This record gives sequence, C-alpha cells and structure tokens, in this order.
Amino acid sequence: MSGREGLMKMMGVLLFCLAGPVFAGQVLDGGKTERVGNLPIPAIEDLLRVDRKIRPSREAMRNSAFVLKTSSHPVTGERYVILTDHTSTGCLAALDRLAMVRKGVVLRVKDLALIHRRPERMEQLRDQLRQSRVRYLAVAPRLESFRENMVLGIWELASTLDDDPQLDLFPGFLVASDEKRFVSLVERSINHRPTRNKALRPVAISQVRTAGELRSLQKAAVLRKLFVRSSISMPIVAIYGARAKNAATLSGTGIWNLRANPGERFLKQFPPSAARALEEASLIVMHGHGAPGMSCGVDVAGLPKSLNGKFVLTGSCFAASPVRSDLPSLRQAPGGYRVEARDAFALRAIDQGATAVFGHMRLSMGFPHLFPVLESWMKGQTLGESYQQLINGLIEIYGFRSGRFVVPADVPSGRRLPQNRLLYVVFGDPALQPFEPLVKRR
Repeated sequence: MSGREGLMKMMGVLLFCLAGPVFAGQVLDGGKTERVGNLPIPAIEDLLRVDRKIRPSREAMRNSAFVLKTSSHPVTGERYVILTDHTSTGCLAALDRLAMVRKGVVLRVKDLALIHRRPERMEQLRDQLRQSRVRYLAVAPRLESFRENMVLGIWELASTLDDDPQLDLFPGFLVASDEKRFVSLVERSINHRPTRNKALRPVAISQVRTAGELRSLQKAAVLRKLFVRSSISMPIVAIYGARAKNAATLSGTGIWNLRANPGERFLKQFPPSAARALEEASLIVMHGHGAPGMSCGVDVAGLPKSLNGKFVLTGSCFAASPVRSDLPSLRQAPGGYRVEARDAFALRAIDQGATAVFGHMRLSMGFPHLFPVLESWMKGQTLGESYQQLINGLIEIYGFRSGRFVVPADVPSGRRLPQNRLLYVVFGDPALQPFEPLVKRR
C-alpha cells in the first residue's frame, strides 16, 4: 500500500469521527439518567439483578438491561493445582515454574479433550483434587484439546467435589497458540501485580450494527458513569455498521465514532488518537456481536500489535471459539455474520500480550454475564473467584446438575444446547488478581 493510499484509508475512518450524524446522546459525569437515542443510561445499581426467582422483562431481555446475580461460594482447599495434557518441554517447564511460584502441584493427563468420556479417570482426578485440597485449578490444555466438552467436563469434575451442585474451586484456563506464546503467558502471570487505582486505564469498545441497535453503546455509557465515581475516565470507541448511518451517537471527551473502511466488513485500523487510548489502556471492555475472527466490529487484524499486560473482556459471540469443536457447526452467528474458520479473538489477544481475556466459545449473552466478572475484578477478587461466581450463578439459575454438563455426541444438528450457557471462559491464571479494589470517590 502506498503512503497516499494509507492516508486515504485513515481519512475514511477520521471522516466519520469529525462529520458523523448529529449527536443524539450525552455521557455526563453525574449520577442522573441520560439517554442515547431511545435508551436511558442508568446507574449500574438501577439494573435488575436476576436469579431463579427474579427474571427480566421482555424489554430488559431485548436490550440486555439486567445483570446476573452472583455470590461467593466457599472453597475449603488452599492449594494451587495445574491440570495439563501438554507434552512439550518448554510448556511443562513453564508450568513447573508456575507451580513452584504458587506453591502448587502439576497433574498430567494424556488428553484433556477426551477425559470426560472416561468415568474411571474422572473419578481418579476427583480423588486427586480432593487429596490435594485444591483451591485454584489452572487448566492448561493443548490448543487442539481446548474444546467445548473439555470445558464442560471440567465443570462436571469441579461441581462434584462435594454434595452441592456448584463449582468447589476457582478455575482458569491457560491457553496460547504455541509454546513460545504459552511460556510468555505464564511469565506475565507470574510477574503481574494488582493494578493500582491511579494506574487503571479502562477503554470501552461498542458496536452499533443498525440505527435501532444501541444496547451495546448504552452499556459502554453505563460503565463510563460507573468509573467516573472513582475519578477514572473511560474513553469509548463506537464502531458503526453500514446500516447504522442515522444511528444515535454519544458525545463528550474521549469518544470516537468510527466506521470500517469502504469494502471492509470490520474495523482493521483505529485513528491515531483512539489507537493511543487503546495502547495506554490496562482494561478493554467490549460490547457487540461477534464471529470467529471478529469481536464487536473489530477484526482480529485490527487488534493493537501489543496488548502487553492488558485485561480484556468481550461480550460477543465466538470470542473464544476453539480450533476444534465438539458441537454441531453453525453457519451464521447472531447479527447475520458468517461463522468461518478464523482465529479466535481471545486467543489472538493472548498471543499479542494480554494477561487475561474473558469471552465465550459460542453464543454469548453479553453484558448481563460479562459485568459480574468485571465487578468482581473491581472488588479486588482473583480471576478464578470471579469466574467461579459466574459459572455458579448460571448453574443455579438454570438448574444444571452432575450428568448434564457434557453435550452428548449424538446431539441433533440445529438443536439449541442448554450447555451453551456455561461456555464462558477466562484465559488466565486463576490466582491472579487483576486490580486493587476500586475506591469510590464520588
């Protein structure tokens, strides 16, 4: 590409920033409700917390304007356990080092992808975890072992350590695309220290697919208001689709309204000021649709080349799609996006230096299930604690029990899978604490 062509492409992005639709929304610093288009921007505490007894209205469901209610669940063990099927010398050496730092133990199995099919081996592992008095379980599968039923098999294992149906440990998955990047992920985990309030730099990315689809932008504004209470600014990058020409926008300092370049389906380049905000960010929170290779309107090629030390949460579908799947294939994702064989957004983020990424392997609920994880991080809890609380909340509200976690091999194609609700993953060390507790100042 010539310098002139590159400049013209950049101008195409900047043009919408400077000459987009008339602003129809505003994000203010106060606690009162504002609006974006026809949607209010409520304070986070005004969103309904749902459980088995309290359910969202149809309107709340349509706009994802609720939050799953979660709570802490006691874990009596105190040991860090690594479960892996890696065989490479470099990966095993990295895991041994992690176990030494965390004062833990490494358990090796032949194939994590198939372990759920062997009841006798599952029982052996269950006994080993009990005897180890497990607290944190870092599951480190080979890339080809990272599949839906592998994750669901871990929930079967972790929910049957005692008599209640919930996870009795704090889980996390250590996944990267090759040995070099895996070793780098482990080293980042070991070296991380909780980010202090004054160093926390959050950024929100929201997708506006059509003029009437503003819920993702609304959630970014909700989070912006939340961080203001701690005297922390949160820039917002809004990415508008081809069918969102007359959509409402937000105005204010640190807000970019962008479109992909003509001829490109998704955004692959940020203007310099937005790119700088992402470069300086320690936390990136994303809202919108997704498919393999794209999350919330951003193509994997558009990810910053260096995500060193960053924490990423994305509420899109297929953000953590596996290389190999146990489930019937889908041709289309919500929003009309083709499901293609492309790199998972979460995996690419880890490979480019992120310390932890939250996402879904298949069809995500988005903000209602993302926010409880972010909220736990803001309270100073570990990755594993936040992840356990989310999965336990889903187990509780949908009534999952032992024997119903793993998807049968003969499940009909096209059938809705209840287990899809449990396919959220956290790529990262479960004992790692992302941030110091956030202090409210306003």
